[in-house]
Amino acid sequence: MTATTQQIEKAASREATDWFVLLSDDPDDAQLQGAFQAWYDQSAVNAQAWQAMVQASQSISTAKPVLADKWTPLLEAVRGTARVDSTRTLKNPFKHKQAAVMTGRPSRPFRKTGLLRPGGFRRLATFATAGLAVAACLVAVLAAPDWVRGLQSDYVTGTGQTRQITLDDGSTVTLAPESAIAVAYSAGQRTVRLLDGEAFFEVSPNPERPFRVEAEGVDTTVLGTGFDVQRNGVGVRVSVAHGRVRVDYTGEGVLPVTETLRAGQSLRVDWSGAYQVVESPANHVAAWRKNQIVARYEPFGSVVDQLRRYYSGKIVVLDDELSSKPVTGVYNLADPLEALYGIARAQNAVLWQISPWLVFVSKG
Repeated sequence: MTATTQQIEKAASREATDWFVLLSDDPDDAQLQGAFQAWYDQSAVNAQAWQAMVQASQSISTAKPVLADKWTPLLEAVRGTARVDSTRTLKNPFKHKQAAVMTGRPSRPFRKTGLLRPGGFRRLATFATAGLAVAACLVAVLAAPDWVRGLQSDYVTGTGQTRQITLDDGSTVTLAPESAIAVAYSAGQRTVRLLDGEAFFEVSPNPERPFRVEAEGVDTTVLGTGFDVQRNGVGVRVSVAHGRVRVDYTGEGVLPVTETLRAGQSLRVDWSGAYQVVESPANHVAAWRKNQIVARYEPFGSVVDQLRRYYSGKIVVLDDELSSKPVTGVYNLADPLEALYGIARAQNAVLWQISPWLVFVSKG
């Protein structure tokens, strides 16, 4: 069976990770360098995988440790080394070969003779395990705020998990994965705060008790309708499946936003106060309830944010320009990594799976 382009790229990414671990262990081994050079020269895909591995290493080296007291003992246990200074950032193993780090190529020619010496792969297994621990450390860096979200919320979901909640007034909320809400009902008003993620609301009409959803300064007020609210690092999107809602945003230092939306309309507002109202089929609202992402000129970074909620590891986009590119298409959330490949391919971007828990996306 002929391997697909995706399979070839995945294999090259895994091999680049293995080479990085081996060369980190013994960067001056001439036989090891020769074998690496032969692999590097074998194909353009291998060369691209190594460039991405170096770029990923540089990104990790600038990460600020979070909860270091939790992950440092794990790293020590795996590596069997002396205590790691928890105040330091993760270091690049090629620090004495800056030219190699910056270019992704060796700083001097490698001989193309020799193979991995006996025991090399046994050491690879040991250091690969340590490498996964380092990847787990980076996951801790990126995921540290999650526990705070859990403390503030009344209802929360985990990765790949959805949940339907019936509120006291008979209204229902369907939470998307990795989402959280806090509920505050009073005699004259019903308020739900979307702390993170996305939720779809079916509201029981009650003119005497307006229903309001707060999401970081973006307020959505309704009497009786079905609508979706998504909050991410860029801003907030409100989409209406049926009925009407009013959306208000009064962020500090920006002009106020007030819009009334009807079925089939969505409003995207970013934290700068810029906003856009777009038309889309009402049956596309909250498509995640059917395990789909339906994107229509949405920023790449926003679509990746949705995928992150379904992937058990972490997805890191290395380029801001790539994050802002528009994405259009329908993607299957049942296989988030495959969906990510599809989205990246449409933007001529490259994916590198560094470990079972960590994927980097960069420009092609």
